[in-house]
Parts: sequence; structure tokens; C-alpha cells
Amino acid sequence: MAKHRRTLRSRFTVTFVVGALVCLVAAGALAQVASKSSLIGKLEGPEVVTDPAKLPKQLKEAPQLAALVKAGKLPPVAERVGQDPLIIKPVHEIGKYGGTWRGGFTGPADFWNGYRCCSGPDHLLFWDYTGDKVTPNIAKGYEMQDGGRTIVLHLRRGMKWSDGRPFTADDFVFWFEDIYRNKDLVPTPSATMAINGKQGEVQKVDTYTVKFKFSDPYYMLPDVLAGSTDLGGQAWRGTLGLGGYAPAHYLKQFHPKYVAPADLDRKVKDAKFDSWVRMFFSKSDWALNPDLPVLTPWKTVTPSNTSTWTLERNPYSVFVDTEGNQLPYIDRVVLTLAENLEVINLRAIAGEYDFQARHLDLGKLPVFIENQQRGGYKLHLDPGDYGGDMIIKFNLSYEADPEIAKWMNTADFRRALAIGIDRDQINETFWLGTGTPSSVVPADSNKYNPGPQYRKLWATLDVKKANEMLDKIGLAKKDGEGYRLRTDGKGRLRIEIMTLGGQFLQFTQIAEMIREQWKKIGIDLTVQEVERSLALKRTAANEQQLGAWNNDGSEHLFTFPLHVFPFEIATVASSGPLYARWFHSAGTQGKEPPARMKELMEKFKRAYGVPEKERIELGKEVWKIAAEEVYIIGVIGMGPASMGVRVAKTNMGNIPSRQYNSPDGKTPTISRPVTFFWKK
Repeated sequence: MAKHRRTLRSRFTVTFVVGALVCLVAAGALAQVASKSSLIGKLEGPEVVTDPAKLPKQLKEAPQLAALVKAGKLPPVAERVGQDPLIIKPVHEIGKYGGTWRGGFTGPADFWNGYRCCSGPDHLLFWDYTGDKVTPNIAKGYEMQDGGRTIVLHLRRGMKWSDGRPFTADDFVFWFEDIYRNKDLVPTPSATMAINGKQGEVQKVDTYTVKFKFSDPYYMLPDVLAGSTDLGGQAWRGTLGLGGYAPAHYLKQFHPKYVAPADLDRKVKDAKFDSWVRMFFSKSDWALNPDLPVLTPWKTVTPSNTSTWTLERNPYSVFVDTEGNQLPYIDRVVLTLAENLEVINLRAIAGEYDFQARHLDLGKLPVFIENQQRGGYKLHLDPGDYGGDMIIKFNLSYEADPEIAKWMNTADFRRALAIGIDRDQINETFWLGTGTPSSVVPADSNKYNPGPQYRKLWATLDVKKANEMLDKIGLAKKDGEGYRLRTDGKGRLRIEIMTLGGQFLQFTQIAEMIREQWKKIGIDLTVQEVERSLALKRTAANEQQLGAWNNDGSEHLFTFPLHVFPFEIATVASSGPLYARWFHSAGTQGKEPPARMKELMEKFKRAYGVPEKERIELGKEVWKIAAEEVYIIGVIGMGPASMGVRVAKTNMGNIPSRQYNSPDGKTPTISRPVTFFWKK
């Protein structure tokens, strides 16, 4: 009861602080941000050890697992890990076992939260802590053969699923033959499994060797296997029938190839699904199915559709530190449901989270700074290299209203709206001046950046020019309140922007400010806030008009391109789901894009099959088209607002001063949370 009263008092204190002290501490806080000396640290992180001479000679384990071994309920740790553990050198020190990591999430649609903290990741390859270099991961190593047409993956001998069954090449063959090639499960093939429009194959060489073979050179494949792509592991993509491998021994019992029709129908009925496909995907869901065998260091024990998403250590984890301690150090991760962004931030400020970066509001930075000592945490800022902490996507394949569709597919309409935004006002209000008014292009240091002139292209306020452009394209007529009229005689031209509550930024409030700004150019903007799962449904159904989001990950252009052009269907904001379907199906499904976008798509696809020097030039051309055509409006970027505001308890170890901030690195996974630990 006393603890409960303290929690209530702390929340009351925090609420008061948020409401009354922001103005008092803002000046000092912003001076601290401006110096960048204490909040933005030096980029650092753990390393994967591949030198056989540096591998530990003996393996150790968490005390509770040792007790199970002693009781005969679990095999010895050496048998569980296998002969080729994945060795991680912690960023600072060898840790200690035990404890719980507390965090917050916003519900089942916030599945990214778990992927980021607890998936390991289970990618076959992954990025080093700089986000730039591909390293071994679940696969022990790889080599390119046949002029880039084949990648040979060497698996880790003796590695096992979380239920103790072997992880072998058979899990790749099952995925490819029985999941990926099953049209009921994967009706639209993935572009990541194709080069020049021709799909590749997966072949078993032996128990621990797999080949991905293609008819043309596929030089980008190692990056694709490292990134958050359709070949990015079971946890991230298994529930969509993708990922590159799957637990064959478990999932066969839900597949018609291996189960008699009557038995499968009974299973579907008993599980209360309307089809075997829906049941199969549910059983493949890392966040929802506690029975699913996994390769991740923690596994779900209480699913994400409950108020407390709980993950506990995987006894068969292949992750090990340089002294032979099986990882993770921390026993369990508990993510507690928060109703909205405000609740998550109040809890974080009050010190109720141990490590949290997702959903923290940059606008509350002064309050986070003021409460560090009281909350027992340290605040870090991790700016991203992407151009948009906030962007606005036009759904270019929208069809429900032909008038709206016509204007969204008119380049000068998109450009006029882009220069009708006062980014400086937004930056000062919501970013506290820490962001950069910008188009969508990545940081100037990014190898795919098309040039400094593209930073401000169609990204500088010019109300006079915006009005002239809108008049010129045929929207000169206005109603009595100064809003532009539709050309089909149906009254005022109204456009809706879909925003999400409880997600990183105050998207709705920012959109409301843009709505006021666009009044000056005669555009009537309706702001519609929706819950994330509804946004996913509306986007997939091609119902979204405009969507507010960010373009994090786009700095990894070729492995996380969904915020550059229409690439993904199942996303919270799309620049054209029908165009995305067309792209992935090599033109057999969806809707054919206009010529300029097809040019972008062709350059993008061609880059996968050429050496790096040529790929970099193609990447620059992709960004040039994206910036010139304004398929997506950039607002503010290269700041810490999107998952770059981070709190970590001061007694939590191996916390980097600064971490690479990108969904392609599943931050903080790129910092290897398996090495986080409690110092006391």
C-alpha cells in the first residue's frame, strides 16, 4: 500500500511538473540541448566477435537455468547453445544475471515495441552498432558465389529453437516450399526474393548450410538479410509468411500439406478461426503465440493483446558474452499497456520505466531533464540520419474520390502544399528548435544523399508562390471563406490527414498547426486521429488520403524504403498501397504507377544487382526523384523526436551514450539489449 501511495504521489508530482514547470525550466534545458555535450553522447555499441581464437572456452548460465539443469529438467548449457555460439562483446563490461526490465507499449498494434527491445534480433545477418557494416548474426557466416547470383549461409552447429529442437536448413526449405510458395499464405511474392523481376530459390546444401540462388547478380542480398526486410527473421515477418525460415517441426501441424483436411478443419474450428490461413498466421505470430518456438533471446509468455506483454529468457538462446555467459543477462521484460502518449510520458518521467525510447515526447524534454534525479534515470538523445521526424504521405493510388485523387497525383499541387508549411514555427513549437526543416532526403553525410540543394527543395515557406501554383493548375475559384473549390462542382476541396495518437510525436497537434497554416493557401484540411490498428486497416484498404508519420529507416534506402516510395501495403501511412502491390508482383497485381514513379522504381530495383559504386549513384537518383516530385512532404528531420528521446535507469549497465537510431537496426536492438544488466 505504501508503495502504491508513493506511485500515486510521484504521478501527481509529475503531472504538476508537466503542467506548471515547463516554462520555468525550458531555458536551461534548451541551453543544455544546444551544447549537445551531456544529452547527445558519442556513438558506441557492442561488437560481434568472429575470431575463433577469442571464443570462450567454457559456457555459463543464469542461476535459475543452472537449477533446472541440476534438477534434470533442462540439458546442460553447452548442449543448448551448440558448438558455434553468437559471441557479443558488451559495450562497457561483463554483466550480472537477474532482474526485470520495465517498459511501456500502446497495444497489440505496437508490435514494433517488442521487436525493437527483445528480438535479438533473429535476422540471419545484422548491422554493427554504426548501422553501416553487415555482420554475422543467426548465420555464422556467408559467402557470395557465382558472380553474386548465390549467397551461401553457414548456420551455427547445434543451435536450437526455444523448445530444444534443432535449427537447421530444413527450416529454410519448409519456409520456402510450403509457406512462401503457397499462394494462400503469400499471394504476392516479395521483391526481396527477386532480382530484375525474377524470383530466386532457397536450397539445402547440408544440415547447416543453405543457398539463396538467383538468375542474376544480387549484390545487395547481405544488406537485405541484415535489415528489417521481408527476409529479416521470424519474429519480424513470420506472421506474414515471410522471414526466410520458420520452425517446421511446429508449424507443419497447421499446414494442409501435412494434416488431413478433416483434422485441419477441426483445428480451425476449435481455435475459432474462419480459415486455416488465419490460424497459421496466428500460430506464427511471435508477439501473440507463447507456444511458438523462437530463436530470439527472450520469448513471449504473456501476449501483446493483453495489458502486460511479458517476455522471458529463452533457455536455448545462442547469444553469449565474451566470458562465456549465456545471454540475456536480464530475466524478463515487462511492457505495460498505456492508454496514450501522455500516460507513457508521465510514467517515464516518474521513473516507472527502466529503459524506454519509443513514444517519448521531445516536447517534454525540459521536464525529463528536471526529473532525472528524482526518477533515477539518465536522459539521452539519439538523433536520426533520416530527413523526416515527421512527414506527410500522399496516397497516390487513392481512388474513392476522383477529384481528390486527381490533385494528389498532380506534382504542383503536392509542391504547393509543401511550401505552404511554416516549418520554423513547427520546429520551435514541437521540436524546441532541435530539428531541421527539411525535405525527405537523408542527412548530408549519408552516401545516398543527392546533394545539399535538395535539403530545402520544396521545403521553404512561400505562401505567395503556393497560391500562384494552385491558381495555375485550376484551383483558382474560392468560396466565401477563401477556401478553394473542387473542379467537379461539388463544393469546397477538403482533404483529410490521418494521424495516430500515442506515437512518438504529437502528430495530431502538429497536423492541426498545418491545418491553420494551409488556410493561407486556401486548403481545407481535416485532421482525423485514429488508433494504430485502424490506421493499418484503412491504409491496406486504400482509404487513406494523407497520412502523417516519419521516414525513419529511409537512411538505409535499399533495406527500409517504405517511406521513400510505395513499397509496403501493411503500414500506418502509405504513399500508394496499390502501387506497392504492383511493384512487388512485377506488374501482375495492383495499379500501374505514373511514368516518373516507375522510373524511380526501376532505378531502385536495378541497384540491387550492381556493385556498390553504381548502387550509390542510383540511390542518389532515387532520392532526387522523390524530392523533386514530392510524393511525400518532409517537415522536420534529423532530430531525436522519433524514438530518439531515451531514458535509462542509472543503475542499468551497458547503456550506450548514443545509439544508432533506425528501425532498420531495430533500435535499441542494434545496441544488443541482451547485454543490458542491473548493476545492483
